[in-house]
Amino acid sequence: MIVHNCKQGDEEWLQLRLGIPTASEFDRILTPAKLQLAAASKAYMHFKLAEWMYGAPLETYDVGAHGWGARGKELEPEAVRYYEMERECETAAVGIVTTDDGMIGASPDRLVGDEGLYEGKAPALETHVGYLLDPQSLVDEYRLQVQGQLWVCQRAWCDMHSYSPGFPSVIVRVLPDERVQKALAQHVPAFVETMLKCREVLTERYGELRRERVRAEQRLEASRAAFDAFMDSQIGGVV
Repeated sequence: MIVHNCKQGDEEWLQLRLGIPTASEFDRILTPAKLQLAAASKAYMHFKLAEWMYGAPLETYDVGAHGWGARGKELEPEAVRYYEMERECETAAVGIVTTDDGMIGASPDRLVGDEGLYEGKAPALETHVGYLLDPQSLVDEYRLQVQGQLWVCQRAWCDMHSYSPGFPSVIVRVLPDERVQKALAQHVPAFVETMLKCREVLTERYGELRRERVRAEQRLEASRAAFDAFMDSQIGGVV
């Protein structure tokens, strides 16, 4: 296990998780209920292979930049302060934790001491009310993500926190579930092994396909250059 103390969302974090499965997407490898190989696992593998070939994160809809995802990021410092006061503890921000080979990762919101994790959510109020009535539903909704974080980070527990300003919070301590941990240990490494074999097949058939890793700034500059070239063209000038 390796702890990478970068900032979540920055260039180093994006590159570390590029082309590898991460805990927030383990539900694309396993079904949360039956813990069997998910039908979406093949498409997810293709997505990760495409990232590896492209050398940069694929352009996808970033929930962190819109709606409740953006609200969660905005409220995260406030929620963490509430949690630290409530539990009388200190937390530490973390970028990403990977296995020793760097092929599996997890990005919990915070580390708590030497044994714990913190995972915060700031959902819509009606969702939060549901968690107030049934705290276990919070655990169930993010089951594979949190169990995956515990597995990758090798921690003893994770406190899940649903936070909504001005309303009671929901904090649930989640312990490793032996059945889930066993399924993760079986299926996620197998997914990685198959993915690496697919990389070999692609390389053998088509030669070296992996592009040099491209920074976000380089992609933005390339996009601007392409737009400027279009506007300077006859077609662009007409538009």
